Amino acid sequence: MKRIILLISIICSVVTAKAQFGVGGGGSSIVGKISGTVVDSVTKKTLEYGTITLFRTTGKSPVTGILSDDKGNFHLDNVHPGKYRLEISFVGYPTKVIKDVETTPSKPDNNIGTIAIAQSTKALNEVTVTGTAALVENRIDKLVYNAEKDVTAAGGSATDILQKVPLVNVDINGNVSLRGDANVRVLINGRPSGATSASLADVLKGIPADQIKSVEVITSPSAKYDAEGSAGIINIITKQKNISGISGGISGGMGTRQNNGNFNLNYNKNRFNLTMNIGGNASWPQTSNTYQLTQIDTGSFHSIEERRGTSRLSRHAIMGSVSAGYEFNAYNSLNSSVRLTQVGFNTNTNTVTTGTNSFNTNQVSHAIPASGFDWNVDYVHKFKKEGEELDFSTQWSHSIGNTEYTNIYSAVNTNQKNKIDGTNNEYTLQADYIMPFNTTYKLESGAKYIVRRISTSNDVYSPLGNDFVFNDLASSTYGYNQNVGAAYSVLTINLPKNYSILAGIRDEYTTIDGNPNSVSPKNVPFTQDYNTLVPSLTFQKKLTATQTLKLGYSKRITRPSLQYLNPYVDSTNISAQRVGNPKLSPEVSQTIELGYNTFIGASVINLSAYYKHTSGLIEGIATPIAITVNGVPQGGTLTTFQNIGNNNSFGGSFFGSITPFKILTLQGSINAYTYKPDPSGAFNLQRSQNGTYVQYGGFMRGTLTLPKDFIVESFAFGSSSRRTIQGTNPAFSIFGMGFKKQFDKKKYSLGVNVIQPFSTYKDFNSNISSKGFTQVSKFQYPFRSFGLTFSYNFGKMNFKAPNPMEKKKGINNDDLKQDDSGGMGGGAAGAGGGGR
Repeated sequence: MKRIILLISIICSVVTAKAQFGVGGGGSSIVGKISGTVVDSVTKKTLEYGTITLFRTTGKSPVTGILSDDKGNFHLDNVHPGKYRLEISFVGYPTKVIKDVETTPSKPDNNIGTIAIAQSTKALNEVTVTGTAALVENRIDKLVYNAEKDVTAAGGSATDILQKVPLVNVDINGNVSLRGDANVRVLINGRPSGATSASLADVLKGIPADQIKSVEVITSPSAKYDAEGSAGIINIITKQKNISGISGGISGGMGTRQNNGNFNLNYNKNRFNLTMNIGGNASWPQTSNTYQLTQIDTGSFHSIEERRGTSRLSRHAIMGSVSAGYEFNAYNSLNSSVRLTQVGFNTNTNTVTTGTNSFNTNQVSHAIPASGFDWNVDYVHKFKKEGEELDFSTQWSHSIGNTEYTNIYSAVNTNQKNKIDGTNNEYTLQADYIMPFNTTYKLESGAKYIVRRISTSNDVYSPLGNDFVFNDLASSTYGYNQNVGAAYSVLTINLPKNYSILAGIRDEYTTIDGNPNSVSPKNVPFTQDYNTLVPSLTFQKKLTATQTLKLGYSKRITRPSLQYLNPYVDSTNISAQRVGNPKLSPEVSQTIELGYNTFIGASVINLSAYYKHTSGLIEGIATPIAITVNGVPQGGTLTTFQNIGNNNSFGGSFFGSITPFKILTLQGSINAYTYKPDPSGAFNLQRSQNGTYVQYGGFMRGTLTLPKDFIVESFAFGSSSRRTIQGTNPAFSIFGMGFKKQFDKKKYSLGVNVIQPFSTYKDFNSNISSKGFTQVSKFQYPFRSFGLTFSYNFGKMNFKAPNPMEKKKGINNDDLKQDDSGGMGGGAAGAGGGGR
């Protein structure tokens, strides 16, 4: 802790010495306005709808222009600091030229006052500003997937987008992994969201794809980033349009699996911007088939249980956001945003159990695993020195969740009803300072403090006749407090001959308090605290203008989230129960990676090889248990999260994009890595997997751009089954096609999507075994879907000078390890009995 205080003190002393507000700020993007009033030089009457055009002092092309209003006033918005000349023309008057009109970063607004003119007109030609970005950009420090260029994702969700991002894998339940590692940190616009604390998979399914601009993949984060997430960072960037004036868009889709809609509205004038967005999706009810065979032989207890069933699920999600920002001048700006989220679903499951004890089960559940908001306020101050910057950020994330389910059994009387409520509040304070000493050295330092407060209640109702009554003895509450203090420094050194070094160190101190409470005490309060020093080091050599070689070392920490620490048993499925472990330690991983990037014309190639050592590896360990249903013994399993030992992994990845013909682009990626755990102590007895296993995932895409704005696209991706020390989790693959036609200069579009057209269901099989039991599970999910998509964009997105005969027509020129069970968390926390 003393190291954190020392680093914070150093940062504060630097900030105190440098924070002279109102000076400096080279390279700022600040804009202002030039205004005035046009009058007749003789009569002094105002001239309505005169043409006002702005040029650079020696420029020949107009920068912007506008018409004076019915009172002769004009306001030229979005003017960058500089020296200009102003030309005013009006029918029957000669052009009036005003030279040396200047705006500066500290005084971005210039009111010229009254301008007297005395015949002639001049019209300007239309200049359309257009641009495009590749679907995948391979930058030095990250891989960027430009989702807004994805034809087949229209009308889908963030899950659909992530399934196509190179190096990223998404399983059937929506759980995300990066290069095969599920311990990935997912950010939204560079920030963690409190909504993901309940169930990241459910929140991602609720974000409409039409809200996403791009996805950034960072496999070797520097010390500047939070140390959470051993695999790296995935940053989802939502659309923020900076077009002057008003613009927006409506998009959506209708299909056999789900329906989507999204609306966004953007306003930007002078130094003020406002963006609003609302979107959602609702799935049609989907029926899945399940099968599970469990054999238990503990010596004292023997059972064989076979379960067959169906599960009907419907899902809905709504997400909205409002963000606003204002630049006071070139050096000071303030931004704030609020993001609202609600995800909910209903399930109805019927299961027939045969074997040692036969019975039927009906479970009806309703869940809102995430409902809440994230509120951010950010202040940025830029100094006189080019690139020097000080940022202050705050965030309040609030989410609530609730789950209600009822289990009704036939032939036995262990019916159960649960109501689980959870509340999560997360408060973050952060300061970042950037100081470029010269072109060779740049220092980045910062400090951060996170306060997490989570509380849950699990109300259990026991059967009484045909009804349920509250069971005080079985009910419980749970409180979880976590504080994380961090400080970092990163030094960038640019050396001769195109060498560069990025060296950083981060220190994080974590404290945890858990407070279980029930009438019949079964668990005691617990505390944890640990300090983690996180160094990072990257060497980079720019071989040519298009080739880069990089060698990096990074260390990451994965803290167990509440689902892993909750000591209350989740008995949603009485024969497959789960429980957290308050004594879990965080996973710590260290990675060495060698990467090569090259751009050959329009083609991109990225190659990397890496070694990762993970200590304190967390896995769920299932053990056989004997349970009693209405006095009749039967077999079941209890899964407990444990630090099982270490894992050493070697891996390699490839990503390539080529354009063999102007109209055709082909892209593909593959990532393969080894799994060879080294279980310690008693966990050696749990191991049924022995040896080194190779796991992999890949992706292929082809895009054909045809004349008259027709676009055809197809894709396929898949991943092998994922190993644990007790068995395998399901493999996953999918194929899809999309077609889109754009109209009216791409303002409108209509499309058709087909996913998994050749089979109704996808099969997902898993096998686990250990001392005393074996279990085989099969799951069939209806994946085939057909859908229609549409979009409409409105607003001025180009530069068009005014026609002096047109009236009033202006001109616009432009950190936590997530539960991989894939189900509902018990609200924000999933207290005992909590969700599946």
